Amino acid sequence: MAAQPMFPLQSALLPGELLPLQIFEPRYSQLVSDCLTMTDPAFGVVLITQGREVGGGDARSDVGALARITEHVDHGMGRYQLKTVVGERIRVLEWLNDDPYPRAVVEPWPDEPGPPVTPEQIGVVIDKILALFERIVSTRGGQLRPDALAVESEIADDPSLHIYQLAARVPMGQADRYAVLAAPTLAGRVDALTDAIETVTAMVEFQIADDE
Repeated sequence: MAAQPMFPLQSALLPGELLPLQIFEPRYSQLVSDCLTMTDPAFGVVLITQGREVGGGDARSDVGALARITEHVDHGMGRYQLKTVVGERIRVLEWLNDDPYPRAVVEPWPDEPGPPVTPEQIGVVIDKILALFERIVSTRGGQLRPDALAVESEIADDPSLHIYQLAARVPMGQADRYAVLAAPTLAGRVDALTDAIETVTAMVEFQIADDE
C-alpha cells in the first residue's frame, strides 16, 4: 500500500468536520505541496497523545481520518492557507520515517458489524444533548434555538454520519472525542458519545453549583 501523508494534531477530528489550517512549518509546507499534485489531495489527521505539532518527537494515535483540501491559498515562502473537510475514518497500519514529513501506511476503517442503532436511540442522544445545551444557555439568561441540532437530510438518513455530526457539537475533551472516533461499531460510538455527554453534563452542573 502507498504511503499516506499524515498531519498529527492536538485535536481528534471527526468525519464531516471542517478543518482550516495555516501552514508554515517546512515539512508540512512540503506535505501540502505534494498533496496539491495528487488527484485526491488528502492527508491523514491523527491525535497527538504526547508532544506537540511543531518540531516532531510526538506520540500519535493509530486511528484518524482523511482530510481533503477543498481550497488553498499559496502565500509564498512555504506558507499556505487551507480549507479542508474531514472525511472517512482510517486506521494506521505502520508509521514510516518522518522524512520529509510524517507518513504512514493506512487503511479505511468503516464501522464494523454490530448491533443496529435505531432512530429512537439517536433521538435519545439528541434529547440528552439538547438538555445539556438548554442547561448551559439558561444559566446565561438565553434561549436555545429550536434548530440547534439540525442537520442536512442526507446526514440524518445516515446514522453513522449523524452520530459524528452530533458528537462534533458537544463541548467534550479530546480523550472523549477520540473514544467516539475509535469506537469499532456504530453502537459503540453511541455508547461513547452518551458517556461523553454525561461527563460534560456533570462538569456543567458542578460549575453551576460552584458559582451559586
